[in-house]
Amino acid sequence: MNTTAALRPTPQAQTRLFWMLLALGAAVTGIGLLAAHHMETAGHVATGMDNQVVWGLPHVFAIFMIVAASGVLNVASVGSVFGQPAYKVRAPLSGLLCIAMLAGGLMVLMLDLGRPDRVIVAATHYNFTSVFAWNVFLYSGMVGIVAVYLWTMAERRLNPYSKPAGLAALVWRFLLTTGTGSIFGFLVARQAYQSALLAPMFIVLSFGWGLAVFLLVQAAMMRWNGQAMPGDVQRRLNRLLGVFVAAALYLVAVYHLTNLYFARQQAFEAFILLGQNGGDLFAGLLWVGFVGVGSVLPMVMLFSARFANPRWTLVAATLVVLGAFAFLYVFIIGGQAFPLEIFPGWAASSSFGDGHVAHYVPKLPEWLLGLGGLGAAFVLTTVGVRVLDVMPRDENLKA
Repeated sequence: MNTTAALRPTPQAQTRLFWMLLALGAAVTGIGLLAAHHMETAGHVATGMDNQVVWGLPHVFAIFMIVAASGVLNVASVGSVFGQPAYKVRAPLSGLLCIAMLAGGLMVLMLDLGRPDRVIVAATHYNFTSVFAWNVFLYSGMVGIVAVYLWTMAERRLNPYSKPAGLAALVWRFLLTTGTGSIFGFLVARQAYQSALLAPMFIVLSFGWGLAVFLLVQAAMMRWNGQAMPGDVQRRLNRLLGVFVAAALYLVAVYHLTNLYFARQQAFEAFILLGQNGGDLFAGLLWVGFVGVGSVLPMVMLFSARFANPRWTLVAATLVVLGAFAFLYVFIIGGQAFPLEIFPGWAASSSFGDGHVAHYVPKLPEWLLGLGGLGAAFVLTTVGVRVLDVMPRDENLKA
């Protein structure tokens, strides 16, 4: 007996659920846009940011979605480029999620930086000595390549071109995540950044974050369509997520150990790792949020036979996502809050707060804008799953 067919909702129930989900996503997106409008009209004072912390909580949401958009495409790459059937049937959903999350992240990024009406200037005038100009091409190129990739999978006549398109998407996603990491790696005005390790670290982080998002969305969409994932595929994805989480934890450890090697970075590492000089919040988020809740606990669930259950997989994936937000908050906000050492060996202070740790508390409009980006990605995913044939078909796999 086909249990998935027996559990499949009626077309009427699916339609009602679709419109309910669409209305919910549109409402969240609309609230986020209203919050952005309020910050645009009221000014910087409506946020918790100041002259030192200029990238606030919305950037945490935006960078997460952009990095996860790159990582979520890893599922499609394994299927098309490396010829794994269990992953290949998931490639269309993977590509759709990539475009949706990238669009949501860029929406938040554009609205948070201010003056979104001048986006046409950024799209037509480039300073190629700036990594930000490179990312304009990386982001737009990613959307175009993935769109072509989805087309080759959807159109039977173009199926022979699916593997070259998948290979192009694989290469481009590495370039995109390298560009995102390089935004911080090339930034000399913040002592916390400026490291060549940031580009590979973000690439490895994208693997785990993207797969965690994919597992959560796939489970929700399969439940919506009355489908179930085979046990062997579930176990394979579990192990893969566990390996990605372990690799990400290792690269983050190497990044901090590298900083500890340099005398000029030891004060910053004491701030982030030990909570000295007012860094208690960041140290707690890093050790408890990212290391404990977002890495060690999910690895225990993913590698232990005691937790060999789809529900525990979803719990582990949720914890990985929460850990990602904790890490990015520490990395982005903590990296700006720590004062830049302008004159090594000397203490600097002024009425502008030089030499002091910045006190940043995100305000409600920042939360709403970040959630609005997630709402936009949710709307695009919901409509895409409804309109396009992107759901995995495990029954077509050969035994």
